[in-house]
Amino acid sequence: MSPPRLTPARLDLVRPGITLPAYDRQAARIGVVHFGPGAFHRAHQAWYFDEMLAHRPDVAVSAVSLKSPGVREALGPQDGLYVLAEREAQPTFRVIGSIREVLTAAQTPDAVFARLASPEVWLVTATVTEKGYCLTPGGDLDETHPDIAYDLERPDTPASFIGWLVEGLARRRAAGLPAFTVLPCDNLSDNGGRLRRAVLQFAEARGEADLTAWIAGEVIFRSTMVDSITPATDDALRAEVAQAVGLTDAWPVQREGFVQWVIEAGSAADVLAQAGATIAADVAAFERAKLRLLNGAHSTLAYAGLLQGCETVSEAMADPELAAFVEAMMRQDIAPSLDLEAGDYIAGVLKRFRNPAIVHTLSQIAWDGSQKLPFRILETTSEALATGRPVDRLAVPIAAWMRFVERRTREGVAIVDPLAGRLAGLHGVDAFLELDEVFPRELAGDARWQAAVRKAYNALPQ
Repeated sequence: MSPPRLTPARLDLVRPGITLPAYDRQAARIGVVHFGPGAFHRAHQAWYFDEMLAHRPDVAVSAVSLKSPGVREALGPQDGLYVLAEREAQPTFRVIGSIREVLTAAQTPDAVFARLASPEVWLVTATVTEKGYCLTPGGDLDETHPDIAYDLERPDTPASFIGWLVEGLARRRAAGLPAFTVLPCDNLSDNGGRLRRAVLQFAEARGEADLTAWIAGEVIFRSTMVDSITPATDDALRAEVAQAVGLTDAWPVQREGFVQWVIEAGSAADVLAQAGATIAADVAAFERAKLRLLNGAHSTLAYAGLLQGCETVSEAMADPELAAFVEAMMRQDIAPSLDLEAGDYIAGVLKRFRNPAIVHTLSQIAWDGSQKLPFRILETTSEALATGRPVDRLAVPIAAWMRFVERRTREGVAIVDPLAGRLAGLHGVDAFLELDEVFPRELAGDARWQAAVRKAYNALPQ
């Protein structure tokens, strides 16, 4: 028989050694709205807010899923409580209490707008993945994106994060309320600047010049960099948590012990330094190091490792040839593109990748390759070509992605990617390079890079 469900009334049943919220949850006030409360948010930003609630009561979270009711259905009966497992040699478990409300925007739009227009809300954060920003390859708002086109026609029931943000700001302005600070937390370089640009373009497309000017002058967007390896939740984790905690959690989360949140200075969010966040004048160096070294290496391990029959990051790193390749790519091809000394950071990343307590599946990392690779690999590649550096190793993850997509199609396995319909019909390097959404024309037409991709493609297993 399973233990009883995790709820506030049952916290006294939690077994010794489990960390509980160190504050009065009933006194906590919702001051943060977060879009996209998936596993990463609950293992990362919600942990920081949980730390912060010991210092001030106005950082409790309203967690908003855009479309899926899964998080609400899991955490609603638990009053937002869930367990975070930290995966090191000796795992630890902590009950997180910072989420005080879970909403599904598509089902309860009025509740979401009411929260965005609440005078107590001072911060909006987001983990909606790269594709959730609805951008063109050039970084502009994609007004042909189905969700954006829908939102421009029906602003009262948005489908996109951009649509929710703009309409929420419009209602705050109409109510005479000050703007909130916006912190995007997805793996996009200059994510604050990109989001600000998309929001302003959306407001302009609505034909509201006054609103556009108000957002431009009043809303603070700040770039961030987030980092912590967060494997997906599975039944094994649920069983382990139930055994360790003594209560059943419908959706626990797990991550490595390492966690980092770098936030661009100059906003109300600077107070998060009290919870351990790093406040930096320029996030760009942190962003590039993480996106290119950690995320770029992750994607390389994912596609090359899956082709080799590996299933997890630590398993791929146990392959001496693959591990040596990834390290050489990081040190010799990616590090020269960064404005910092990256030796210690690379060593730390490789150590984290080898952590056997983290079962991070390559198939999870492989999701949404068409959206991730431009930021994780292709920007570095373009810079290398411009400066005359070699690109042979940088071509390997791109070729491996092509082979991965072809294999999935051949085996009849669904491809998790917003371009899945188009990807399923592609075969050969030339066909992939026609994807304008992925490959900038200047890069796709570069003879040196084409040759490197073809060489890698032909050398990889089908």
